[in-house]
Order: sequence, then structure tokens, then C-alpha cells
Amino acid sequence: MKGKQTVWDMVRSLAVIGVVVAGIYLFVPHDDEADPTRTVDYRVETLTARRAAPYPVAVPLGLPQEWRATSVTYERKNANAWHLGFQDPDREYVAVEQSTDTSEKYVTKVTQKARATGQTQQIGDRSWERWDGEKYDALVLREQGFVTVVTGTAPADRLTAMAAALEFKQGPQTP
Repeated sequence: MKGKQTVWDMVRSLAVIGVVVAGIYLFVPHDDEADPTRTVDYRVETLTARRAAPYPVAVPLGLPQEWRATSVTYERKNANAWHLGFQDPDREYVAVEQSTDTSEKYVTKVTQKARATGQTQQIGDRSWERWDGEKYDALVLREQGFVTVVTGTAPADRLTAMAAALEFKQGPQTP
């Protein structure tokens, strides 16, 4: 008998907790349509990367306001890796990745296992390699001592728009 009372008490306690949680959920305002993606300001990181990187760091200029920066990093100890992530107007992901690691392994990693198509695309005065993948597609630009990759879930025209907007600039080197 005593064991049954203990189980019954536990069931009643869980029911009371469930009612309290349901009440909190119903009465605390929340927006199911809200976008959980946080926008970041990448100006300071850009200045830092441009001073430290041994290559001209690529940052987009003139993108419409609907493009939102969502992530930014520069890792000097990780082959001078520059990363700038965006959400395009259709909420698709587009990233700019740069590094002094120009290996196929690096490009495959940042493109989520995309593969070279053997085709190129002229964007401005640069010739970019086209890469296709199951998850990400990419545009890859190989230059002396570094590689730039524009990749993501966005369609090819958005990747092209990002590549076309890139300004390659290097700041004064820090010792």
C-alpha cells in the first residue's frame, strides 16, 4: 500500500508541474514568427583581419540591407582563416571563407564536400571555379598564396552576387 501511495503522489506532482508549465507557456508572450538569427557587426574584425592577414581580406560592399551578417571570425593560428557568414534575403546561407591553406582538403571542408565541376565563371576581372555539392555550392578563387571561397545553401545567382560585391583589401601589417 505504501508503495502505491508513493507512485500516486509522484503522478500528482508531475501533473501539477505540467499545469504550471502550460500556464507559463500560455501567458508569457512569444513570437513564433520571430527570426532567431542574430545579426553581427563585422567592422572591427575586418580591420583586425586586414592588418593581420598575409593576403587581401575579402568583404562585401554594397549588398542590399536584406543581407544580414550572422558570423565572423579570423583565426591567425588556423592558416589565417577568415570567415564571414551571411543570410541572404531568402534566408539562405552564404559564407566568404579565405585562408592560406589552399589545399583541396580545406576547400572541401568549407564547402561541405562540394566538388569542382571543371567550369569557371568570370565575375568582374576574376575567374572563379564552380563547385557543386549536395548541401553547398561554391565559387572558388585561387590566388598566389591564398584561396577565397564563396559558399552556402543559396542559389548560384546569390553566390555570384556575393562574389561580385567582394572588395579585396589589405591593411598595414602588424609585427
